[in-house]
Amino acid sequence: MKVVLFCGGLGTRIREYSETIPKPMIPVGHQPILWHVMQYYSHFGHTDFVLCLGYKANVVKDFFLSYRPQSFTDCVVSGYGSKVELLGQIEKDWCVSLIDTGTWRNIGERLWAVRDHVKDEEIFLANYSDGLCDVDLNDMLDRFKKSGKLACFLAIRPPLTYHLVDMDSEGSVRGMRTWERADFWINGGYFLLRPQVFEYMREGEELVVEPFQRLADANQLMAYKHEGFWRSMDTLRDRQVLEDMVEQGNMPWRLGETGLVKKKR
Repeated sequence: MKVVLFCGGLGTRIREYSETIPKPMIPVGHQPILWHVMQYYSHFGHTDFVLCLGYKANVVKDFFLSYRPQSFTDCVVSGYGSKVELLGQIEKDWCVSLIDTGTWRNIGERLWAVRDHVKDEEIFLANYSDGLCDVDLNDMLDRFKKSGKLACFLAIRPPLTYHLVDMDSEGSVRGMRTWERADFWINGGYFLLRPQVFEYMREGEELVVEPFQRLADANQLMAYKHEGFWRSMDTLRDRQVLEDMVEQGNMPWRLGETGLVKKKR
């Protein structure tokens, strides 16, 4: 199945990096977060990617045009660099279509711009390029196929932390406690789509607003609840959380390296 990844946004909430490189190329560990997202799909055998580029598209293109797997894995170099032997598991080869979909377009417009690349697919995958998770994609796909619906997205509880205040009417504080679990579900990306979704889209619309509402009205939209790991890199703090996890060797999104796929709870 083809995987469409939205890589063209400005990344204004993480401007410390995005003023010089596009958000998908911000490193988590030694690799761009986009690389981690693609490795996730590659683990499940999906290696045909369509990247919807926009802001600083040339930076993403340069990464793949000069891609050297030995830069991201252990290797043995000899012959003064003329011979390189990769150690451990060899990365799967990727087919990557690099499509410039414009700088000032929303997700729906970017998807519409690459519709010809997925029109022959029974089902195609789509996702933001800045979110990592450990969902069992095979189980998600299986349930989507059985549903017969046209679209599916990952529903997650946002990883929010607040300090709740217990106080009286005069403002005197009686105590505080940490609240770390949202009691609502949000769209976490990881879309599963059939080409018929384009019939529900109109020019200029955001994918998860008007088109998804039409799909919901037609009973053609489903959500797959995921209680496991999910994290998007929206801010500098989010990036630091992911960076700390990499430094600790705690990377639940790297399913092929960190153990078995976690089952839906």
